[in-house]
Amino acid sequence: MIAIIDYGVGNLRSVQKGFEMVGYEAIITSNPEVINTASSVVLPGVGAFSDAMDNLKNLGLVEVIHSSISSGKPFLGICLGLQLLFTESEEFGHCHGLDIIKGRVIRFQDSILKVPHMGWNQLNIKKRPPILQDIPDKTFTYFVHSYFVVPEDTEVIATTTDYGVEFVSSIWQDNLYAVQFHPEKSQSQGLTMLKAFAGLDRDSINTVQHDLIQPLPPLSTDHVPNTVRHNSCL
Repeated sequence: MIAIIDYGVGNLRSVQKGFEMVGYEAIITSNPEVINTASSVVLPGVGAFSDAMDNLKNLGLVEVIHSSISSGKPFLGICLGLQLLFTESEEFGHCHGLDIIKGRVIRFQDSILKVPHMGWNQLNIKKRPPILQDIPDKTFTYFVHSYFVVPEDTEVIATTTDYGVEFVSSIWQDNLYAVQFHPEKSQSQGLTMLKAFAGLDRDSINTVQHDLIQPLPPLSTDHVPNTVRHNSCL
């Protein structure tokens, strides 16, 4: 059973429907016991980073997310669910995240780009996690976001996308997968990703080989501010 974490943020039904369309049962829940017993877990979401973190804390789901990932079960973050995995976000000043992936969440530059980044854009595949095994390079997926992640360790980067800057559009670390785009809104290719994720088990995660397609240069962070105003949101 796949558990879709309900923390009051985003259209969770569209994610659930995506799994149903490829033949898998997924339940929407905020119950820690149900999430802990699920075979796979999905953290979706759209909206404000700080509100999302407050909701996760108030519902007692922060530790549940940490334990789900550390248990080795497949875990998928979608859109805001990717960003929340990081150390901090500059949204509304400074906000602490789940700190599962070291790095920051920063905003596209309004003066250069139309923000939010909304619509179809291509994936530059750097390495192939299991959920991308059947996805061609340069596949188009659907995005809606104003912020993007900057991981400290570039080895976690699975894909990048170009939107004025080259930003990270998905990451992979062992059993943890997370994407900035919306696979549930990305038509057949997105459903292929959801099906691949739903079909994972712990043995396949442990034996899969990292398929590095091309050397990964450091992402440019010339546009990244060195400091942000610190206002705790937790």
